[in-house]
Amino acid sequence: MSGLPTIAITEEVMREGMQIESADIPVTDKIRLLNSLSRTGLRRIVVGSFVSPRYTPQMAEMERILDGLEPQAGVHYIARAFNAKGRERAAQYTPPLSQDVQIPRLHCHLSDIFVRRNYNRSQADEIAGWPDIVARAAASSADSVGIGIGAAFGSNFGDFPGDDAAFAVLERQAKWWDDAEIPITSVFLSDPMGWVMPHVLETQLRRILERWPGITNVRLHLHDSRGLALTSTYVAIRTLDERHTLELDTTVGGIGGCPYGGNGRATGMAPTEDLVNLLEMMGVDTGVDMEALIDFAWQLEDVIGRPLGGQVSKAGPHPIGVRAYSPDLPVVETLDEARHFRLGAGVIKEPRWPWLATARRTSAS
Repeated sequence: MSGLPTIAITEEVMREGMQIESADIPVTDKIRLLNSLSRTGLRRIVVGSFVSPRYTPQMAEMERILDGLEPQAGVHYIARAFNAKGRERAAQYTPPLSQDVQIPRLHCHLSDIFVRRNYNRSQADEIAGWPDIVARAAASSADSVGIGIGAAFGSNFGDFPGDDAAFAVLERQAKWWDDAEIPITSVFLSDPMGWVMPHVLETQLRRILERWPGITNVRLHLHDSRGLALTSTYVAIRTLDERHTLELDTTVGGIGGCPYGGNGRATGMAPTEDLVNLLEMMGVDTGVDMEALIDFAWQLEDVIGRPLGGQVSKAGPHPIGVRAYSPDLPVVETLDEARHFRLGAGVIKEPRWPWLATARRTSAS
C-alpha cells in the first residue's frame, strides 16, 4: 500500500514482557525462548535489561542468558541499561549486543509520581539533565536531535497535566534545541500506563508534525491496559506517510508491564503477531515468518503458564490461498481445536459434521 511510513518493529518480549513475569522462570527456558525468537525474522530484539536485581529480579541473570544466545545473522540484539553500572555490564557483551545508537534526545515524564516510583528520580531531575544533553550534542556536532515525553497520554495516579501541558513540554525541549541550532527530526511518545486513545494520538501527531515539519522519525511505546494499543498504532500508521519512519515497540502475545504503574500484567502491549498480520494484510512486507512467530508464542505460553493476549496465535493469520480451510473441516469449538490452522485437523478429537453431507464439498467444484 503506497503512502505508508516505513515500519520498524522492536521486539520487547524478553525485556518488557519478562520483567512482569515470575522471577522463578528458569534461565534455560529464557535462553530457549530467545533463540527461538531469533529465528522468526524479527530484526530488532531487546534481550533484556541490565538493572538492579533488587528492583527487577526477573533480569538478575542477563549474563547467563547472553552466554546461551545463538546469534542469527541480520538480527540486532540490544539491551536496556539506565545507569552507568548497567551500561558497563552491557558493554561486556558487545557483540553479540549491538550498540543502541540513538540521536540525542530530551525526554521528560509528565507524571512525576510514576517517574519517582519507576526510576527513583523526579520530573525535575529529568529536566535538570537537559543542559548536559544539549551541550554534549553540540560538542559532538550532532546534525539531528529528538524530543519526547513519557506518560504522554495519562497517569494512573491523577497527576497528568493535560494534553496542552504535554505539548508545552515538547515546546520547552524544542527551545533548547533551537537555541543550539540543531534540527529536530524525531519524537518519542511513551505510554507506560496504557492511557492512549486513537483520536488523541492522531490529534497529537498531527499537531506535532504541523509544528515541527522536519520530524521524520516517530517512535511509539504504547501499552494496552484499555485494549487500544493496536488500534492506536493503526491510526498512527494512517496519520504518517512515506516521508516518515514509525518505530513501534511490541511484545509477542502482548505481555508486559511495569510493576510500578499499578496494573501489573494487565498493562500489556500490542501483540507483535497481531501487528505483523495487520501490516501484511495492508500490503507491508515485514519479513517475519508468521509460522515461526506463532510457534514462539505457543512456547511462551508453556513457559509462563498462562494464555497470551494476542489473537493471531489463537486463530491464525487470515486463511487466504493455500491457507484456506478445507470445506471438510469439522466443527471447531475450543482454543486447542482452533490450532488446526497450524497443526492440522487431527487436533479435533471428536470430529462432527452436523450439516448435510452434500454441503461439505460445495467449494470443490
